[in-house]
Amino acid sequence: MAKIKLRPLDDRVVVEPSEAEEVTAGGIVLPDAAQEKPQRGKVVAVGGGKLLDSGKRGELSVTIGDEVIYGKYGGSDVEVDGLELKILRESDILAKVV
Repeated sequence: MAKIKLRPLDDRVVVEPSEAEEVTAGGIVLPDAAQEKPQRGKVVAVGGGKLLDSGKRGELSVTIGDEVIYGKYGGSDVEVDGLELKILRESDILAKVV
């Protein structure tokens, strides 16, 4: 993926969602309207970390390139340079795929 022109602030993370499944496990082809929004994606940018009371920045648990699972309704959908992306707070991320 090309470098995106987007720098998230604080504890925010930019994720490129995975493609939605077009065929079910049973082989049924799903139309676009019936496809669930993906809840998994690849981290493409991270912020500097949340500003703590001490004046330092908290370290994020994810880095660029990590595959993550996030809440169904978390974050904001944006389009940058023709790419559909999602901006999430780190707390919206449920898990890192290892």
